[in-house]
Amino acid sequence: MTSPAVRAVRLGPRSVAALVLVGAVGVAAFGWPFLAPPDSQVSAHAEDAPWLFAGLLVLLVAVVAATISESGLGPKAVAMLGVLAATGAALRPIGAGTAGIEPMFFLLVLSGRVLGPGFGFVLGSVTMFASALLTGGVGPWMPFQMLAMGWFTMGAGLLPGAARLRGRSESAMLACYGFLAAFAYGTVMNLAGWPFMGTMASNISFDPHAAVPANLARFLAYCLATSMGWDLGRALCTVVLTLALGPAVLRALRRATRRAAFETPVTFDAPGA
Repeated sequence: MTSPAVRAVRLGPRSVAALVLVGAVGVAAFGWPFLAPPDSQVSAHAEDAPWLFAGLLVLLVAVVAATISESGLGPKAVAMLGVLAATGAALRPIGAGTAGIEPMFFLLVLSGRVLGPGFGFVLGSVTMFASALLTGGVGPWMPFQMLAMGWFTMGAGLLPGAARLRGRSESAMLACYGFLAAFAYGTVMNLAGWPFMGTMASNISFDPHAAVPANLARFLAYCLATSMGWDLGRALCTVVLTLALGPAVLRALRRATRRAAFETPVTFDAPGA
């Protein structure tokens, strides 16, 4: 009989509320070109928007702090978070600039699957923050990357059958999720940069005075022209690594969580017991 899934972070009401708040702000930050009317102040200040929305970093830090404080994240879970975040950050530069080969994504899918959505969101955000420091990729785009990666990893923890599904079926499900989520991550990050192209490519750049259908067509053309090949490489790399290494990594992660016993309260025996 399969044992119940272990959760390093149990989401409480405050953590869920904070995640919903950041999610709502994140949707507005990413999707404002399709949500704001052409005559709105946001569209009028399109060039300043990345700096304004960079304030998401403060909300992300608040979410992580709320999740950790409410869940009572112990030293063992913090240690695992540090190890996985450092490993993911170290994997990111491998293949950087080469057809979207980013092995970090497969590790985060498997980690989110085993450790749950709460831990997954924290892990995705912290890993992207650490990798930005490691690669020098600190800028107004970093909060967007942290939020998108938090969503990416959290989604793996929300997949069904965490306590029952094992073997090839689980690997196939995670590979399918990784493939689709890798494209979703690339598309979402395109939204973060597309409105600020200015006049560099007038046929596919954001037009603050155009209607939503026209801008949607421009955005799709932008994705096809700039990131489709990169997103496909990232998706295929995630699928190949998940199918090839996934079973072994899943077993190692589950063994580590069982031995860590995150949900077992710490007790102390009386002297001489």
